[in-house]
Amino acid sequence: MLDVHTIIYITAGVLFVIVLFFLPRLLGIVYIPHTQIGVIEKLWSARGSLKEGRIIARSGEAGFQTSILRGGVHFGLYSWQYRVHKQPLVTVGQGKMGYVYARDGEPLPATQTLGQTIDSNHFQDAAAFLNNRGQRGRQRAILREGVYAINLALFVVITEDKVFSGPLRDDEETKYVQWKTQLDAMRGFQPMVIGSAASGMPVEVEVRTAKASQGAAGNSFPAYGSELLPTDTIGVVSVQDGPTIGSGEIIAPEVKPQEGHPDHDYFQDPEAFLALGGKRGKQLQVLTDGTFFINRWFATVEIKPKTLVPIGYVGVVVSYYGAQGDDLSGEAFRYGEQVEQGQRGVWRHALAPGKYALNPYALKIEYVPTINFVLRWITNETEDHKYDENLASIALITADAYEPTLPLSLVVHIDYQRASSVIQRFGDVKRLIEQTLDPILTAYFRDVAQNSSMLDLLTRREEIQREATVALGARFKEYDINCVAVLIGRPESAAEAGKEDPIERLFDQLRQRRLADESKATYLKQQEAAETLKQFKQAEAAAAKQTELTQSKIDIEVAANRGEAQLAESERLAKRQIALAQGEATSKELIGKGEASRLAQIGLAEAAVTLQKVNAYRDPRLFALNLVAEQFSKSTQPLVPERLFVTGGGGSGEGSDTAGMNSSLVGQLLSLLVSEKSNIGVAAEGVNTDALQAVANQYAAKSAEIDKAAPGTN
Repeated sequence: MLDVHTIIYITAGVLFVIVLFFLPRLLGIVYIPHTQIGVIEKLWSARGSLKEGRIIARSGEAGFQTSILRGGVHFGLYSWQYRVHKQPLVTVGQGKMGYVYARDGEPLPATQTLGQTIDSNHFQDAAAFLNNRGQRGRQRAILREGVYAINLALFVVITEDKVFSGPLRDDEETKYVQWKTQLDAMRGFQPMVIGSAASGMPVEVEVRTAKASQGAAGNSFPAYGSELLPTDTIGVVSVQDGPTIGSGEIIAPEVKPQEGHPDHDYFQDPEAFLALGGKRGKQLQVLTDGTFFINRWFATVEIKPKTLVPIGYVGVVVSYYGAQGDDLSGEAFRYGEQVEQGQRGVWRHALAPGKYALNPYALKIEYVPTINFVLRWITNETEDHKYDENLASIALITADAYEPTLPLSLVVHIDYQRASSVIQRFGDVKRLIEQTLDPILTAYFRDVAQNSSMLDLLTRREEIQREATVALGARFKEYDINCVAVLIGRPESAAEAGKEDPIERLFDQLRQRRLADESKATYLKQQEAAETLKQFKQAEAAAAKQTELTQSKIDIEVAANRGEAQLAESERLAKRQIALAQGEATSKELIGKGEASRLAQIGLAEAAVTLQKVNAYRDPRLFALNLVAEQFSKSTQPLVPERLFVTGGGGSGEGSDTAGMNSSLVGQLLSLLVSEKSNIGVAAEGVNTDALQAVANQYAAKSAEIDKAAPGTN
């Protein structure tokens, strides 16, 4: 048994505990830790109970009060009148968001899904929220990172880590958990990161989402191994609150800030968005690169790839949104409308290669290749662009009743300036190929086959290709397509089982013909080889006698050299004799000229003396008589000779003196007679001196001429 002291100690302890626990309550003392708040519940009040539909007392009624207790010791809260519910502070993590649900407030109108934003210090002033006509339900405003002292009897706060539902246990507990699950699924507690994973969204998630969006968009173009990166995405926003869009519209127009109104900052300020006239539904405006804290209850965001127009393509824009525009294609073009950018219809100008932040729900991009691309009319073969996946080899019937299938390829090009017209007329490139190019090309080659034999298709391939390129090019021009080249393959036929393929049989005939041509060419080559062998044998025999041939050639060359030397020596001697003869002839000629000149000078001198003598006698007859007298005085003959001889020239032998005298005498008489007859200087009165001077001048000139012709002669 316990002794008395022990019982006293136990009783004292129990009393101490009872006093410690109940005394503060009896005295109205409440302690709130600094990590918590106190939600005050008034058990009774002289002002009565709350009005129907209210759960928060605004004027001191019984029930949960708008004011809360912060950390510390509080007095006057007697347990017989008040109950204080300790609740944790609301904590929103760094870079996260918190969502708020109001249990009390004004009811929402039928056209509103979220409560409007009320200036209540981020829901920490419950009285201001209720007094300013705050609305019950999910709120447009969100909580950013931080710690908040919020009255959890009025507000339910949902964060990524916890649902702060407060002391009130109602039937909506499971709904709060469902909301958190939904927000987790859409990553609603994290901001939207567009084009970058730096602020939360992992790279692999963004890439996966972008790929799925690309497949859903329905816009395809040839892939060249490139992968969409996170920076190649946009955010398409769907607003869940506000007035609805007009009838006939599929997307809400972009709202832009007006004077005196703040911008909605890319849907991060719902009140500003609605004040600017924003409407619910998918928005034309998209989110580009950046981080956006958007209330997912107000607006959801879909990650879509940016519109990528690769090199070698243009993007023709088909707009489902905008005002009705004027048709720019002209009255004659009846295949739809082309409009300016921003209007509804096919935009006139296509997008050049690049990346564009376009809303895929408002605009559709049709990719048109502007480089040369190949279309294959070959069964079970297709290019990466898939434009020709429904094309097959062309079945033909030739003029000689063959039934081949013709595989061919077509190289085409679309002018980028005509790309909008192509889409306007055909809708897309694939429809253009299948509904226009395919029937035109098929009909053309069937016509060619009906006018050609099978052998022509095999042997005139290059010519047929060239003609087809020209003819089809002219036809395709009408549809804004340029035909670059038509390439024909080997015709094929489906041979029946057990029967020979007729095309193969024709090929066998061609091979035999070619073999015959090759055999003929082989025989010609063999003939050339035999001739070459003959020449080789001759060369071989000549090589065997090469020494003798060489010696004989050397002897021939030596004899030829000797003959040439002798000939050269003979020619040299002949030239020497000719030169000597020419020198001797020239010498004799010069000597003769010198002698003639000497005699001429003597004669002229004698003539000049004679003339002077005549001049001295003043009469030639007197001079003649004087000469006669001189001759008679020197003569030994009698005055009257026994014989008289008159001769005209000199003689020799006996009587030469007499003959010379007679000759001289007769010559002088004749000279005088001639002078008198020619009147060269004899006059009745005297001798003409001018005539004598002329004779002297003639004599001097003649002497000079003779000296020039034969210098050194006298």
